[in-house]
Amino acid sequence: MAPFKLDLKMINSEILPSFSLTIEDSYITTIYSDTDMQGELVQALQNNGSMTVFDQQDGLYKRLTVRSNIAFYRKWFGCQTPLAEILVLFELHTYATVPLHKCSEFEIRRVYYAKYFMSGVYPMIFQEPIHGADIRTINTFINMLQKLTDNNTPVLVIVSNMEHALLLGDVAYKLQEKGLHQIEIDNEDNDTTETETSTLATKNLFKIPAKVDDKVILFDPPEIDYIESQGGKAMIVINGESYAMDSTLTEIEKKLEIYGFYRCHRSYIVNLQKVREIITWSKNTYSLRIDNQIQSTIPLSRTKIQDIQEKFSLK
Repeated sequence: MAPFKLDLKMINSEILPSFSLTIEDSYITTIYSDTDMQGELVQALQNNGSMTVFDQQDGLYKRLTVRSNIAFYRKWFGCQTPLAEILVLFELHTYATVPLHKCSEFEIRRVYYAKYFMSGVYPMIFQEPIHGADIRTINTFINMLQKLTDNNTPVLVIVSNMEHALLLGDVAYKLQEKGLHQIEIDNEDNDTTETETSTLATKNLFKIPAKVDDKVILFDPPEIDYIESQGGKAMIVINGESYAMDSTLTEIEKKLEIYGFYRCHRSYIVNLQKVREIITWSKNTYSLRIDNQIQSTIPLSRTKIQDIQEKFSLK
C-alpha cells in the first residue's frame, strides 16, 4: 500500500483549522486534541464519505458467541487470516464459546478490535480506542497496530489524552485552533545540554508555585504526581488535576532532582516516590503507573528504561 493524504483545507468549520496531513503506511500517526475539536474532526472525516472512523459504536451480535461474531465478520470482509489466529491475536481464545452479552466490556472491546482488523479498510482511523481500557486490552490494541504496520496499512489514531498519543503513535500531532503541529517524541534522548541550567538556591526550594486564575498556589514537592509539558509550559499534575507553571520542564528539572523527581520523557518529569509500576508494552514502549486516585500512566522513554531500573535497584 502507499501513504494516505488527509486534506481538510476546504472544510467549513468554526472550530477546526484547515490542515493537510500525510498518513504514512510504515508507522502509526496520532492526533491529540480536546474533545470538542476531536468531535469536529471526526465529523469532518465521516462527512468525507470515503473514510470510516472506528468508534466502537458499530453493532455486534450480542447473543452470538465471541467465535461466532468473529467468524461472521471474517467471512463478511473476506479476511484471509485464520480464525484461530484472530482469536489468539486479540486474546479471545479462552472466551470463544462465551456469548457476547456475558463478556466483560474489555473482552467486547477486543472483539471490536478484531472486527476492525478484519475489515481491511484503507486507511484505518480509530477514535479513543484505549480510553478506559485495562492493560491487557491496551496491549492487544498495540499488537494490532504492529500487525497493521507490518501490512503497510496507514493508521490514524485520534485521542484526547496526550499520554495515549505518545504511547500509540510513532508520530504524534497536536490539533489546536492555530493548526496541526507535531509533538516531539523522545526516540533518542541526546539533548542533555538543555538541562545544564543554574541550580542556585535549590536547597531552599520547598514550594513549587503554580497559577490558578489570578491566584498563585504553592505545592509541596511530595504531593506532586508528575509535571508535563503543554504548549511549551510546564503543568503540575496532581490526581488528574493540572496547574500551570511559569516555567519550562528544563527550568524546573534540576530544581526538583533533589526531591526525587526524574525526567522520564522529553515531555514528562515524574515523582519517583509516586511510581507504582513499570509497564512494558509491545513495540518496545514503556509507561509508568502512578500511585494516585486515578492510577495515571505516563510515557517512559525507551532510552530511560535501564536508568530507571537501576534507580529502583531492579538490575
